[in-house]
Amino acid sequence: MSSSIRPTTIALAAVGALATGFVAYAVYFDHKRRTDPEFRKALKRESRRIAKAAKEEAEAQGAQQRQAIRQAVSEAQEEGFPTSVEEKEAFFMSMVGQGEALCQGESTQIEAALSFYKALKVYPQPGDLITIYDKTVPKPVLDILAEMVAFDGSMPIGNFGGGSGSDAGGSSGAIDD
Repeated sequence: MSSSIRPTTIALAAVGALATGFVAYAVYFDHKRRTDPEFRKALKRESRRIAKAAKEEAEAQGAQQRQAIRQAVSEAQEEGFPTSVEEKEAFFMSMVGQGEALCQGESTQIEAALSFYKALKVYPQPGDLITIYDKTVPKPVLDILAEMVAFDGSMPIGNFGGGSGSDAGGSSGAIDD
């Protein structure tokens, strides 16, 4: 009778060889990193390049988001807002409900902030509503809303965000009711 090797033995040997190869590469990489100055410089250059690319991408994304915010506010202003008290109340409730529903998704933050912005435009005392938003609306959406209010400039609300560090605070002219 010939003896045969079990399949589990072959599998264990293959896994062991792969693990040994990985550990050997890790030891080689660590040794190279510690002793070779050119390798260290190359790693630093690569790290700086990646950080710079990430920074540029974040800046581009921020500029793109600001442009989208400005476009959304302009479109909302072009659409207009209700004028009668009953229409304003119904519009306000629908916009707040829509904003709350959209707050859940990260990809819909601008739409959520736009809904809150529209509700803010028809609310009789926007400063009071900002205080409520500050307590209930997630910070990323609130920051977008602050940019919308700053871009609008026609909303008499005073300081926005209650000192939350937003750079849009107070840029729309403070008028106390």
